[in-house]
Amino acid sequence: MAQTIDLNADMGEGFGAWAMGDDAALLDIVTSANVACGLHAGDWDVMAATMKNAVANGVGIGAHPGFPDLHGFGRRRMDLPHVTLQNLVRYQLGAAQAMASAAGGQVRHLKLHGAMANMAAEDIDMARACYEAALTIAPDLIIMVLAGTAQHDAAHALGCATACEIFADRAYNDDATLVDRSLPGAVIHDPKKAGARMVEMIREGAIITESGKRITTRIDTICLHGDTPSAVALAAEVRRALQDGGVTLARFNGRPV
Repeated sequence: MAQTIDLNADMGEGFGAWAMGDDAALLDIVTSANVACGLHAGDWDVMAATMKNAVANGVGIGAHPGFPDLHGFGRRRMDLPHVTLQNLVRYQLGAAQAMASAAGGQVRHLKLHGAMANMAAEDIDMARACYEAALTIAPDLIIMVLAGTAQHDAAHALGCATACEIFADRAYNDDATLVDRSLPGAVIHDPKKAGARMVEMIREGAIITESGKRITTRIDTICLHGDTPSAVALAAEVRRALQDGGVTLARFNGRPV
């Protein structure tokens, strides 16, 4: 199973005096960080501190734009015109670029958050609109996509640099989308289970759904959600399981799908 895989985590999700997750611990484990841009979570101070720590740890920085929904953590669906979606993405990516530059780093990739990501995983036109907006600002940006979904198809159509992502802590439907968080078993909290299923998926080169279906796909990176209570333990166990299986952990380079 010798190959190279990136480990990424969503982070920078605190706000003002309220902390969310243990970003410092995660940055000792992951190779890429998706940093909230202030609309679904995070703020300017949290962004600055997270990106400074990412640079210090040699972790790749990504912008993680979502819907303007602090109360719902960006997980509530919004019906917005594509032009508004594009401006939302540009606005958040621009903020991330500025904060990364001030921290001595740069934004390497972009990953949509929450409901925005889930909707784009179902709607190729929405995904393409979001990605085109980002690429108008940063043509060399690596677009991180949910492997096997409409996001994947949109990136393929654009021919842009891409990183294909699977989730260590989320269950899958048979169309490669994520099981809704309101359903039992949608979020995986057991580190051993998460580590074992990632080794199995990497070995098979496929997403394994709740029904046992195999969806063959390219896999470049594995995500862990920083707000999950067991996030650090999950990340550490996934890293250990992959390394024991002969996988090298390193930042993705990004290539067209």
